[in-house]
Amino acid sequence: GDMEPPNSSTAGRSDMCFGVFNSSDRHNNTQNSITSPWFSTAFGLIGLCSNLFALCVLLSSSRKLSSRARSSFLVFLCGLVVTDFMGLLVTASVIIPYHFIKFAWAKVDPGCHLCNFLGFSMVFFGQCPLLLGATMAGERFFGINHPFSRSTSISKRRAWSIVGLVWGFSCLLGLLPVLGLGRYTLQYPGSWCFLTLLPDTGNIIFCLLFALLGIFSVLLSFIFNTVSVVTLCRVYHDRESVQRRRDSEVEMMVQLVGIMIIATICWMPLLIFIVQTVLQQLPASGRIQVLPMETQKMLLIYIRMVTWNQILDPWVYILFRRAVLQRVYPSLRPRPSILSLYPVLNPSLRRKLTA
Repeated sequence: GDMEPPNSSTAGRSDMCFGVFNSSDRHNNTQNSITSPWFSTAFGLIGLCSNLFALCVLLSSSRKLSSRARSSFLVFLCGLVVTDFMGLLVTASVIIPYHFIKFAWAKVDPGCHLCNFLGFSMVFFGQCPLLLGATMAGERFFGINHPFSRSTSISKRRAWSIVGLVWGFSCLLGLLPVLGLGRYTLQYPGSWCFLTLLPDTGNIIFCLLFALLGIFSVLLSFIFNTVSVVTLCRVYHDRESVQRRRDSEVEMMVQLVGIMIIATICWMPLLIFIVQTVLQQLPASGRIQVLPMETQKMLLIYIRMVTWNQILDPWVYILFRRAVLQRVYPSLRPRPSILSLYPVLNPSLRRKLTA
């Protein structure tokens, strides 16, 4: 079967990463469908190829740009694509070999080092895209709603610094179980490790921290993007500027909204499920030592949904670029900046702002 039953000494130790999922139902028919190795293999290959293609397109586009606003946005997009690519590469390099080799975790990894690494990778590469999406939405919010508050847009170096801060924060979050807050444990069907949905204090705090931070990032993205879209619509329909639109701002917002919609559909079910499961088990006061089989299966299904986020993200940029849209709708042509959509400014101030 896909699951290796832990020995009694390993299962009884609370500091180990084995024994959390129920191995008694290993021959259940549902396992044959939702735990098929071809799911992981197909998703991994499609996601890696998609992100690699998007990365090549991003690097090619960044060399041709002179706009700082667009350049900084491409830096954030590049950080997102690199994160998704590395996330798929790292997790697939452990999960896919397990499905075909069927190695025994308790024998291969008795100290839980590989399990902790895989759990850290799941948290790190899961939280990064959500935080980067909120960061990109915030950058566009200030760029569209307060275009005169900065004489220049964010430079590439500063944009990469912000991406680095997001990576660093996600890394600290992923290291919390290693430092003692919660723990990573082997999950059904025994091919991957993730945070533990058991009712003890450390696990509850870490699960809620991970889930609520993700929910907050998605909601923040929704608020920023909604306000930005409303602002663009209001300015574009102004009488004095109806003929002076900027396709670049529209293009960036379309891509941001697409990323937000995908993140919401793929991530919110898992995040809400984690919160509900942890809070519902609170009355147990730590008496539950093994997750119910139904909970294990639902967690696996939601993780499958999350995988689609890493596969679809790069296609948002690939498909919703002006170069592609102009082939479908040839009348799209570059137009003046968002600054030109606002009332006439003092000529000297306009020269400074549009330099």
